[in-house]
Amino acid sequence: MSEPQRTVLIVDDEAPLRRVLERALEREGYRVLAAGSAETAYELLAAGPADAILLDIRLPTMSGLALFLAIVNRWPALAGRIAIMTGDAEADEVRTWIERNPCALLRKPFNLRQIFDWLAAVLEAPGRESGNG
Repeated sequence: MSEPQRTVLIVDDEAPLRRVLERALEREGYRVLAAGSAETAYELLAAGPADAILLDIRLPTMSGLALFLAIVNRWPALAGRIAIMTGDAEADEVRTWIERNPCALLRKPFNLRQIFDWLAAVLEAPGRESGNG
């Protein structure tokens, strides 16, 4: 019996980066949902489950940090399955926020191996179920 396909939501307003991540994850066998805004991401999650989320910190109308809080408020099981992507990891605001919230940090520029390793660690752990089903 094969494992069910895992769904990853990519939330980044940079379309070229979103497309690169989407293609790379699909090649690795993931089902990918992609959003360029916080609102679209939230709508996608409300419509169906995601197993992990790659979330940019800088989004047009709502910060990724605010979206993170909205997501874990509605779907608490996703808290440990969200990786914040940022080039501002050294900013005091970001460091403080990361220390206080249960999420991974992927510093831009990152390489695909870092993403695949994080996804494997998060999704391959025994007993994992879909985060917002």
